Amino acid sequence: MQPGTHFSFGDHKKHGFVASFTPTLPSHLAHWFLEREQFEPVPGEPGLYRLSDPERDGVRRTRQAVHDLRRHGYTVQADIRLNSALSTGPPRPVRPHGLQERRSRLAQAAAGRTTQRSTTPTTSPPSARPIPPKPTYAPTVHLTAAASGRSR
Repeated sequence: MQPGTHFSFGDHKKHGFVASFTPTLPSHLAHWFLEREQFEPVPGEPGLYRLSDPERDGVRRTRQAVHDLRRHGYTVQADIRLNSALSTGPPRPVRPHGLQERRSRLAQAAAGRTTQRSTTPTTSPPSARPIPPKPTYAPTVHLTAAASGRSR
């Protein structure tokens, strides 16, 4: 194995798809990961794990285990046919999730003009009545007394 490798996957004549781990990884952690990936310890061979039910889509499940462990940041060595990075399977249909289109729309909206922060219009305001000049004299106010009513 190469230095720095955490897991190794391959084919075994007797046990089918197998995995092992290096001493750079604590054994309880490696055991936990391999069991989650549906590998079980091989009796009588310490550190060796075999895929449970290898007849049930064993190549795909082993490739998935390699992929999952790499995604968690571990260095994995695998045979060519089990290496998900090197082997090419049939192309899977791509379901558009719309994330790229949504980001594009948001970027266009952010770059465009908005009506909320619009600038003042360039046209002149409508003509208004002029304010009359202030008179130079004091206006006289005429109060008329009410003809009927109570006095105060």
